[in-house]
Amino acid sequence: MAYSTARRGAHPLDQIPLFRRWPCSPFRNLIYTGLWNTLIALFLTGVSLLFGQSGMGFMAYFFPICLIANLVGYLIHGTLAALDYLLRGWPSRIKGIAAVSYHLVVIGTCVTFGVATGNALLKGVNPVHYLMQSAALATIVPFALGMSLFMFMLLRSSERRIENETLAARQSEQIAAAAQLLAEARLRALQAQIEPHFLYNTLANVLSLIDTQPAQARHMLERFIDYLRASLTASRAEQATLGAELDLAGAYLDVLAVRMGERLRYRIDVAHATRALRVAPMLLQPIVENAVMHGLEPKVNGGEIVLRAHPDGDALRIEVADSGAGLTSRPARAGGGVGLANLRARLHSLYGPGAQLQLLENQPCGMTVRVLLPLDMVSPSTNLLP
Repeated sequence: MAYSTARRGAHPLDQIPLFRRWPCSPFRNLIYTGLWNTLIALFLTGVSLLFGQSGMGFMAYFFPICLIANLVGYLIHGTLAALDYLLRGWPSRIKGIAAVSYHLVVIGTCVTFGVATGNALLKGVNPVHYLMQSAALATIVPFALGMSLFMFMLLRSSERRIENETLAARQSEQIAAAAQLLAEARLRALQAQIEPHFLYNTLANVLSLIDTQPAQARHMLERFIDYLRASLTASRAEQATLGAELDLAGAYLDVLAVRMGERLRYRIDVAHATRALRVAPMLLQPIVENAVMHGLEPKVNGGEIVLRAHPDGDALRIEVADSGAGLTSRPARAGGGVGLANLRARLHSLYGPGAQLQLLENQPCGMTVRVLLPLDMVSPSTNLLP
């Protein structure tokens, strides 16, 4: 004997972890009800064989018990589903004493009619006449009340489990969303700290070049405007293309190349089709800044920065490699590692455990920062930044 609620889909078999593999549905619960009825019939048959005195065989006990169990079980299942539909979900919303009373009455009535009908069919009598016999009712009614209470407790247990799992899932989503917002806030705060210094230094360089090298000053100012425009657009967007991120990094490096001269060289090695892939905005910026600040600037002769991106199995591999000072040549500068820590947290919140941030030491010098993103989460989209 089993039943489920139409709205929540809870079923007594859901108490067993094996049966939670299949999602709730009316068809699944219909099958589960038959299976549950059969299990109860097997249990009652075993009890009858163990304590019975008549000496009957297995089938002599199992057949009538299985018939009555299925009559009662499907009667409960159908009645509760029909009432839930006719009353527009009201039975699934009631709480407390009202819920207990409703289920005891409905299930108790179904058990009474199911047992009476099954016994009447087995004895070849009219079920109504069978119910009118006071001796039969005296036996069936207490059994019906006991089964009603048992089934109600099973139902409540299943519903509480579903409610707890739903609450845990919502809390996990809220934690993940909060972590993403925190990572975004830290990224914005870091940008707010860095950009004023970058702005002042660039304008000071332009001013110093105007009289002696006007062409260089003009080029630096143009690329700085390109950088500001791309940076402002990216900071307001939720998604960007890899091409837009590379353009932003290129404008930033062009400005610095004027300031650092031959000490800064860079190249971008990315296939045209890869530029359309979707990535988080401002993904490359902290990596490129670190390569300049911690890699090339401490080195007297400077070095080269190479940006690469290509599919690698199920991931998009993005690399920013430099031939700078590396990890061990000098003590880390103040604030070093903050940008990468923020980026690692941001990647985890946006792409989950499938995203990775790796630091690799180059030979004979320099570092490579490698970002691996799940390829199925960076597929091209038509609603992105250019």
